[in-house]
Amino acid sequence: MAARFLPRRLSSFQIIILGFAGVILLGALILTLPIASQGRQWTAFGDALFTSTSAVCVTGLVVQDTATYWSAFGQGIILVLIQIGGIGVIAVAVFIASISGKKLSLMQRSTLQDSISAHQIGGVVHMTGFIIRVVFLTELAGAIVLLPTFCSNFGAAGVWMSVFHSISAFCNAGFDLMGSRTGQYSSLTGMAGNPGVVIPITLLIILGGIGFLTWADVKQNKLHFKRYRLQSKVVLVTTALLILLPMLWLFFGEYAGEPLKDRICLSLFQAVTPRTAGFNTSDLAALTGVGQMLIIFLMLIGGSPGSTAGGMKTTTLAVLFANATQVFRRRKNAQMFGRRIDDGTVKTASTILVMYLFLALFGASVISAVEEIPLSKCIFETGSAVATVGLSLGLTPTLGMISRVILMLLMFFGRVGGLTIIYAALSTKTMEVSKCPEEKITVG
Repeated sequence: MAARFLPRRLSSFQIIILGFAGVILLGALILTLPIASQGRQWTAFGDALFTSTSAVCVTGLVVQDTATYWSAFGQGIILVLIQIGGIGVIAVAVFIASISGKKLSLMQRSTLQDSISAHQIGGVVHMTGFIIRVVFLTELAGAIVLLPTFCSNFGAAGVWMSVFHSISAFCNAGFDLMGSRTGQYSSLTGMAGNPGVVIPITLLIILGGIGFLTWADVKQNKLHFKRYRLQSKVVLVTTALLILLPMLWLFFGEYAGEPLKDRICLSLFQAVTPRTAGFNTSDLAALTGVGQMLIIFLMLIGGSPGSTAGGMKTTTLAVLFANATQVFRRRKNAQMFGRRIDDGTVKTASTILVMYLFLALFGASVISAVEEIPLSKCIFETGSAVATVGLSLGLTPTLGMISRVILMLLMFFGRVGGLTIIYAALSTKTMEVSKCPEEKITVG
């Protein structure tokens, strides 16, 4: 009887959730301090909490312009939160513990495995070290490449802007410091035709979004594509298609009237940034309805597993497409690159799709009813939040507290992962000892 009241060991999924929530709360408390704002005034806890949630969840939706409201200290705190959120709270904690010489328990290794989406528990500590090295070396290289352009335009301030935008881009966060130069909430629209900014940030977004497991595969097998794991092949091919096809649509459609150089830069950037960086170089509100729907579609897909990006993930889309193809061909199992996909993976992919669509539509419906805003605009904001993108039609800063809470919950859900939250809530495992009778049901 007394055993019922003994403290229960937390599951790895519960630890991940509590880790993210703890960092968000601590970041919010620091951002409320007068030193964090340029006006040296106390920041409302709701605004600080929204900013901290957006930073840790590497989303980029803001209720206060980052450049004009937050001080250098506040911007530094936001950047630290972005870095922790991009790498993963658990990965950072385990890395610090490992370099201090502390031996990790099996439970800690299991938590780390779930945090970085590793396939197996063996080698996860080594993988974490690899992730940290890749992150900082890539961000350093990105800052160096961005430095000449930003310094030539903004002087000494360009050094800080180069570092900030490099980390924000690689972590797929979408926070920017252009508000004091090109207007509040302007993102990178003032640099739309500048290849010195567009190309490096585009590459940083892609590198951060393909996943650390893919990078480990590339490191091990170099350019021998046939030796890659199935997941790496799927990630690289799907990512390439999701860049090329939308870019062509935008090039010949939305930006057909622009000069050739601007047309290429705009099309490339807007094809990449929805998955899930949050920067933009053009006014998204000026896009046609079809263009905005394309952006929503790309936002919901997101990046790849084990990356700094959010969304349903490229592998989820690939599995669903492969399964649909095999249904059309009347084959029993989904197949990709000569490998069979098990039914459990297909079920998980279907569940993720339903969850993301439901949350985006339900959240948009509530915000539309509360704020009396057209549903189509609300879907853009909620899709951006649940996929941790950060693109906006300009609605977020104008929303009331209820709507902001909805967006915060969607961002947290999108970063931690819907299945992680469900597994944490239903942590007890029950063995299926019996099966219900089977009966046919017609679908479609």
